[in-house]
Amino acid sequence: MIYTVTFNPAIDYVVRTEGIKHGSVNRAVSEEMYFGGKGINVSAVLAELGVKSRALGFIAGFTGEAIERGVKDMGIETDFVRLREGNSRINVKLKDAEETEINGQGPHIGSEALEELFSKLGNIRNGDTLILAGSIPNSVPSDIYEKILSSLSGRDVRCAVDASGKLLLNVLKYRPFLIKPNNFELGELFGAEIASDEDTVHYAEKLHTMGARNVLVSMAEKGALLLDENGKIHRCGICKGELKNSVGAGDSMLAGFMAGIADGDYDRALRLGTACGGATAFSDGLAKKELIEQLMKQL
Repeated sequence: MIYTVTFNPAIDYVVRTEGIKHGSVNRAVSEEMYFGGKGINVSAVLAELGVKSRALGFIAGFTGEAIERGVKDMGIETDFVRLREGNSRINVKLKDAEETEINGQGPHIGSEALEELFSKLGNIRNGDTLILAGSIPNSVPSDIYEKILSSLSGRDVRCAVDASGKLLLNVLKYRPFLIKPNNFELGELFGAEIASDEDTVHYAEKLHTMGARNVLVSMAEKGALLLDENGKIHRCGICKGELKNSVGAGDSMLAGFMAGIADGDYDRALRLGTACGGATAFSDGLAKKELIEQLMKQL
């Protein structure tokens, strides 16, 4: 089983306009709603690939109930912790000539709720996979990812972590199976500018030395690079298509890679991850199976 954890799930309310005028009434041209959060995005794309997962995390209030229904409707098994107070957040995505995002804060997550999450994580068995993706709310201890990986230490569980800054660096001592920084985040980790392919390889190797077994770096128009646990470098170019959406492309790449690596083929996993990321970037929502299969033929 693959488990994903989303600490701050959301309803993404996407509003398209023909220009925003501040201080005036603005009319939407179209609007859509999606149920998301980075871990949920990963689970959704895994479902498109026919891979089962169980979505964990925290939900609250009527928005939380809507998120759980929406996630189940996508064919994803859920085991959320229900908070007693507050509401799960709504993120507003304004799209006209530019994209403007207003992300909600989300409910408070207390110590009892965290204990309940750890109880659910205790059900993870040897051979399972755990995916931790995204930032964490202010109400959660800053070392929560460390505590989760520590609780699984010594067990045969594949852990993938998609985070930035100290949240990522501090889990490397637990030798996560995969980390997935983008090129910008990779530079931020070391206070360096990534100006060349050699720079990307150099800092990916540093992360490998620090404990990451596999390092997957997304590089926008330059494609993606994987340093695998055997020290081999794999590269993949980009898919061709019309860019429509920047939300969830990285999560989709992570889902595709984790689905593809099941048979141990790093090159195919990298291509599938790239195709999934491209399929989301070229869609209004998350990647769908048909487009993923089309893009795989480009790579």
